[in-house]
Amino acid sequence: MHQITFYLDFVSPYAWLAFDALPRSLEGLSYEVNYRPVLLGALLQQHGNPGPAGVPPKRDWTYRHASWLGHAQGCGLDMPARHPFNPLPLLRLALACSDDGHINRFVAGTVLRHVWLGGGDPLEPARLAALQEALQAQLRPDPEGSGARAKALLRSNTDEAIARGVFGVPSYAVGDRLFWGLDGLPMLRASLQGDAWFDGPAWDAAPRVPSGLPGAAP
Repeated sequence: MHQITFYLDFVSPYAWLAFDALPRSLEGLSYEVNYRPVLLGALLQQHGNPGPAGVPPKRDWTYRHASWLGHAQGCGLDMPARHPFNPLPLLRLALACSDDGHINRFVAGTVLRHVWLGGGDPLEPARLAALQEALQAQLRPDPEGSGARAKALLRSNTDEAIARGVFGVPSYAVGDRLFWGLDGLPMLRASLQGDAWFDGPAWDAAPRVPSGLPGAAP
C-alpha cells in the first residue's frame, strides 16, 4: 500500500479541489493518505513568493479559475466573503483533532467545506463555533485549554514541509518524491502505477537545468 502525505492549508482553493479530486484520480490503486496541515504563508515566505493574491491580475484569474474548476468538477467552490484570510484559527482547530500532526479525511473535509462552500466568512465567530461543534467528537483532550499542542504541531508540520522541499499546497509526498498542485494528480497516479518514465533520467535531471536569470547560481 502506498503512503501519501497530503500537505494542505485551508486558505488554498486548490487544496479543496484536490481533496475532492484525489479519490477519483487514484481510483483502483492501493494507498493511504495522511492529511498534514501546514501554514502556506510560511512556505511562501521561505521562498520569497508573494503568492497569487500578491499579484492583482493573477489574483483575479486564480479566483475565476478556481470557481470554474469547482463547477467543472461538480464539487462546487464559492469564494469566501474575504480572501486571503488568516488561516491560523482553522489550522489550529484541525490540529486540535490530532495527536501526531496528521488529520483524518473527515476533519480535513469538514474544514475545507466550511471555507469553500457557501461564501461565508470563514472566521466569523458564530461560524467558527459551529465548526468546532461539528468537530467536537474528533477533538483530543486539552486539559490546559491553551491549544499549545495544536500550535506546536502546526510549527512542526510546517518546518518538516519546508525541510522536505514543499513550496506550496496542495502537495503530495510519496517516499522522496514530491508532487504539487491539482494538476499534479495525474503525475502522482502515474508514479504510483510504476510508469517507466520515473525510472529514466528526467526526474533527476530537471533540477540540474542551469538558470538563465541574471545573478542565478551556476
